[in-house]
Order: sequence, then C-alpha cells, then structure tokens
Amino acid sequence: MLIPMQRESGEGRAMHPKIDLRQLPPLKALKGFEAATRHQSIRDAADELCLTHPAVSHQVQLIEDALGVSLFAQEGRHIVSTEEGRVLYPYVRAAFESLLEGVEEVHRSALDKPLRVQTYVTASIRWLAKRVPQFLADHPEIKLTLNTCAVEWEFDDVHADVGLVYCETVPDPAKYHWVPLYEYALFPVCSPDVAKTLGPNSGAGALMSKPLVAIYTEVQNWETWFVSAGEKFEPTAPYLMVDTLAVALEMALNGEGVALVNGPFVDQDLATGRLVQPVDHKAICPGAWGLICRADMKENLRIRTFMDWITKNVEASLGTAAA
Repeated sequence: MLIPMQRESGEGRAMHPKIDLRQLPPLKALKGFEAATRHQSIRDAADELCLTHPAVSHQVQLIEDALGVSLFAQEGRHIVSTEEGRVLYPYVRAAFESLLEGVEEVHRSALDKPLRVQTYVTASIRWLAKRVPQFLADHPEIKLTLNTCAVEWEFDDVHADVGLVYCETVPDPAKYHWVPLYEYALFPVCSPDVAKTLGPNSGAGALMSKPLVAIYTEVQNWETWFVSAGEKFEPTAPYLMVDTLAVALEMALNGEGVALVNGPFVDQDLATGRLVQPVDHKAICPGAWGLICRADMKENLRIRTFMDWITKNVEASLGTAAA
C-alpha cells in the first residue's frame, strides 16, 4: 500500500531520511539477478527477459562488481547461488513485490476516478452516448463522465482525459496523440415530407428555396456545400439559425427545414427513413472526427482502453456498412 509522504510542520521537509542510492548496485541489473536466481540459469533468465545470454551475464557481473562478491558458482554446465546470492535474493524479491504492489495500488486508485471524455452536444447525444453503455458493460472497472460543450472546439486537456473532437489539421504529435475515426463530410438531410416537395430528380439548387437550418458558428458550411455541388450560393429562403447540430436535426426531423450534417450522426435516422438525403452529394472537408489525448497519457490504462474500444467499434460499424 502506498503511504503518503508526511511533512514536518513549519519546515516543509520530508520526515523520511534520505536514501543513499549510491550504496545500491545498478537497479536495472537486479532484474537479471532475480530471474537468474529463480531459474538457476542465465539462459532461462535471458529467455524470460527477452535479452541475450551475455546481456544477463553482464547484469549479474555489474552487481557482483558493485558488491565485491560472487553471486553464482559454476557447477558443470549449470549455475548455483552462492551464500551471498542466497542472502541477497529475498531482499531483491521483496523489493520487486513491494514495487508491484505500489503500481497496482496506483492503477486501482486511477480506476476509481472517472475517465473524463470531452465532446460536443450532438456528438454526445447522437453518437457517443449510444456506445457508452456497451463500453461500460465490457469494462465495468472503468467509470466515465461525458463533458459536452456547445461552441468550444479545442480539446481541453486540463478538464478532460480524452476527447471525441473534430480537428481541421492533425494535432501536434509532440503534444497530442490523435486517432482519426471519420472524415468530415457535409451532406443535407430533411424529413421525407420536405423531400417530396422538391420534386423528382431535383438537384442541389432546389434546396435554396427551402429553409436552411444553419448553426451560427458554422454558417459558412452551407455555402461550402453548394459550391462543391457546382451551385452559386443564392438562397431564397431565410436561414433558421440555431446553436447546435442537435437542434438543427430536431428541426429537420419535424419538417421545419433542411439541416447540414457534418459527421456520422444520422445513420439510424437514415436507416429507419425518419430522415432522407434529398441530394446525393457530399462535400469532403479538411480534417476529421477523431479521438485525442495528451501524448504523455496515451499509454494510461483507462485512456488506452477507451480509445482502443471506440476505434474497434468504428471499424466494426464501417465493416458492417461496407458489407
């Protein structure tokens, strides 16, 4: 069990005496000694540690040189521990076991804290929240909280451990670990009733006569989509301005206008026919939706487990869609 370091009142100095590490042999070499003693074999120790036979022999030699004693004796083709080796081994073994216990305690303590996942309102409601229950069922040891933001696009690594975000360019790999999931593709959706009013085989230009639901922070996306479809952007109906894609999609579902989707957030609605894509055109924009965390945290057990699970879930869904 980890014991918190106590402080002297007033002085602010640690109560524990300083450890003179100069009296210890090379710590890395102790792994070779422990394995060689346990196996009574340099070769078996090398196999276990994925090292060469000479590398383990060198580790043992470093300890022997530091202590001024022999730790093993050669008996024929085998080695046996000397008296000094037998004295040292239980202390080395106990030290390793104590370190492992401390590491496991840290892992348990970390797992008790919720994994903070940052994303946007629409991505949370229409995509991530639908997957979280299965993730928690697969990993009941991990607690999770979703932090949603309406307008802030940047990943907040102070208040979040991992993010499901859109990045226009690949984040700096020195600062962030980035796993792209979906391309940033713009396409319009509306209710079947609104689509019927457009007439058969209508092109992109026909949409400009309908109320276009626009997110005020992304109002330029409609012009981007029309230009990519080969149409001059001259809408004849006023915008319906909203603050999130979630609201825009609700308005589209209610037949109040045409919304522009920027990610994988309407798959179920399209599959069930609640929404339709009135014009078969997508504008592929720079960047992608993906998972992000600090580069120095990518091997954290909870973060790696969550990111790997989401990535495999996406790969499976894309495979199903392709089939």
